[in-house]
Amino acid sequence: MLHAHTPRILKDTLQGSTLTITDITADAAHLEAFDHHEHVWHGRDEARELNAIVAIHNTALGPALGGTRMWPHESFEAALTDVLRLSRGMTYKAAVAGMHFGGGKAVIIGDAKKEKTPALLEAYAEMLAALSGQYYTAEDVGFTLADADFLRARTDNVTGTTLGGSGNPSSVTAHGVFLGLKAALRHRGVNALEGVTIAVQGLGSVGWTLCEKLYAEGAKLFVTDIDTARVEEACRSFHATSVAPGEILSAPADVFAPCALGGVLSAETIPSLHAGIVAGAANNQLARHEDARLLMERGILYAPDYVINAGGLLNVAAELSPGGYDRAATMEEVARIPETLTGIFQRAEADRRPTNDVAAEIADERIAAARTT
Repeated sequence: MLHAHTPRILKDTLQGSTLTITDITADAAHLEAFDHHEHVWHGRDEARELNAIVAIHNTALGPALGGTRMWPHESFEAALTDVLRLSRGMTYKAAVAGMHFGGGKAVIIGDAKKEKTPALLEAYAEMLAALSGQYYTAEDVGFTLADADFLRARTDNVTGTTLGGSGNPSSVTAHGVFLGLKAALRHRGVNALEGVTIAVQGLGSVGWTLCEKLYAEGAKLFVTDIDTARVEEACRSFHATSVAPGEILSAPADVFAPCALGGVLSAETIPSLHAGIVAGAANNQLARHEDARLLMERGILYAPDYVINAGGLLNVAAELSPGGYDRAATMEEVARIPETLTGIFQRAEADRRPTNDVAAEIADERIAAARTT
């Protein structure tokens, strides 16, 4: 098992660099999303145009592990809120999956298509190196396998790379979501995908691979994405029906699979949701934790996002195991996602509670147990 170092930044780590790393934990504490984070670091390098936040939520089970995303947030506070929510989700994802890791996440503020440069990545690699032992990262939205390899060549706390043997975790994430979606359908008495209608929001690497799997087993797809060319390609490849981004929740589907950014399910949008099941890959699908109750009250079965999409985390974590990456063993772990979800569904129904409350309770129990051992 890996063990986290005492959280600190060594001054001599940054000698000769234009990068500054500041502990902004106290400054972040006023935000609703803070939730007792252990550390929040702000990395700034004006010369190399890096503006990054690393949030470490909880390391009771082990060092923090979570991806890095690059996104043009409209403000620093919006980026801070995003990274806090994501890192908390990683804590719960790792705990429910029975992993020996805690939750962390990183956000680089900027447009990955226009502002990601080798100099920026060099500066970010320095920040990661300063956090080595506290935080391990992998690619996320706005990052590529090549970016992960670039970082890994400069610091050892990067996973999901070709150097570690697992590569891009998107296909593993998609496989876990595919299995979890079928488990949700089985819980509702549907044992095959043939003729089932599924609305997929987001056609990135995970969403696309999920569509491939669903189409191969006879599902009928509604698709949307901000990339219209991607939507057109999906319509050709999967005989899918194109839906405008603002109308995907009300598409006449049996299952809604959010695979884009988070916050899509809220008190404002849930009333328009047509599907009876929500099962997708996006992180933080709920605008607020309490919104799961609104889904329950409407009779909608919600597969908690950090449970169903844990495949990618299981995959990159496997690179850090003492024996190195083992694909077969990793896929066996991913294959247990349906069993975990089914247990959550059953417990939620028996207790008449939202599924995400049950999932959070399981995570909290495991974290509490780790603290007493």
